[in-house]
Amino acid sequence: MTSKLLLSLSLLASLALAACGGKPAPAVADAPGEVGVVTLHAGDVPVLTELAGRTAAFRVSEVRPQVNGIVRKRLFEEGGMVRAGQVLYEIVPGPFEAAHEQAEASLATAQASIASLRSKAERHGELVKANAVSRQEHDEAQAALAQAQAGVKAAQAAVKAARINLEFTRITAPIAGRIGRSAITEGALVAPGQATALATIQRLDPIYVDVIQSSLELTKLKRRFISGDMAPASTRVTLRMEDGLPYPHEGTLKFTEVGVDAATGSVTLRAEFPNPQGLLLPGMYVRAQVEAGVERHAVLAPQRGVSRNEKGEPTALVVGAGDKVELRPLEVRGASGDQWIVSKGLREGDRLVVDGLQRAHPGEKVKPVPVSLEAATAATTAAE
Repeated sequence: MTSKLLLSLSLLASLALAACGGKPAPAVADAPGEVGVVTLHAGDVPVLTELAGRTAAFRVSEVRPQVNGIVRKRLFEEGGMVRAGQVLYEIVPGPFEAAHEQAEASLATAQASIASLRSKAERHGELVKANAVSRQEHDEAQAALAQAQAGVKAAQAAVKAARINLEFTRITAPIAGRIGRSAITEGALVAPGQATALATIQRLDPIYVDVIQSSLELTKLKRRFISGDMAPASTRVTLRMEDGLPYPHEGTLKFTEVGVDAATGSVTLRAEFPNPQGLLLPGMYVRAQVEAGVERHAVLAPQRGVSRNEKGEPTALVVGAGDKVELRPLEVRGASGDQWIVSKGLREGDRLVVDGLQRAHPGEKVKPVPVSLEAATAATTAAE
């Protein structure tokens, strides 16, 4: 009974309102949605390029014999560190010791004959003045002395050569570094000029990293340097190892090759890195981040505020005049940390939408709320 009464009263009220010409209250217009914006600024920004590369030893030396002989001893541990000048192998020295002694004996004989020939030449010099000996005898005495002196020099050279060959029976390390496996054992016959090195020594601290850059990219950069759009970069280089983790030490770019590889159309850049812990070994695959240059008056946009359309092109939403949203196509040159370097599409002072993107539609009015660049960057990092 009560429900029927309430329904009847409701109908009567509606009829009365219609009879009095009443109208429903107008709907309240939707308020603009809030979006977080970052005001963009222009400045000089380093342009970083990530390039693939491989590590290479700072110094490499192949240990080779200089004389023929039988190896008597190996005096190092394979894989260990060796010093420059450290004895690595010993060749049986007997034949070289005998050759050295023989050369010394020949020198002593040559030197012994010098004294008598010099005295004879001096006497003939005095006698020829008194016409006591003929000019021919005098000349022969002088020639015999000169010949003997030349014989002494030859004997001295033979002694020196024999001594050097004797020293070569002790094969030493040309450089300091880590030595690899030995290619021969005791009792092996070795000879100068043999194809196989006895061992290889590599210095690994510091170590080189050779990275590859296309000649096309390098040419573009040089043109921008010439035009003044970009300033030369520093020589700092950072590295990521094979497992993707950052290498703890910063390197230095040493030089760029002056020629282009005809097969690949690329140029090699060489960087030098400290390697105190020996984390890097020759032949490792790494990725180096190189400063290609400094972009002048570049606009940085937080990555959170840049998306891509169905064609894969970068776009951004900007709050323009009258707080209306604008869709801007962009041209991006590269990245600087967690921000994109934008060459076209954004200007200094633009308000880039970084929060509430789902409420921002091109042409519609929004309520922009300033967001700090640090907050936008932190949000991008957290999202990743």
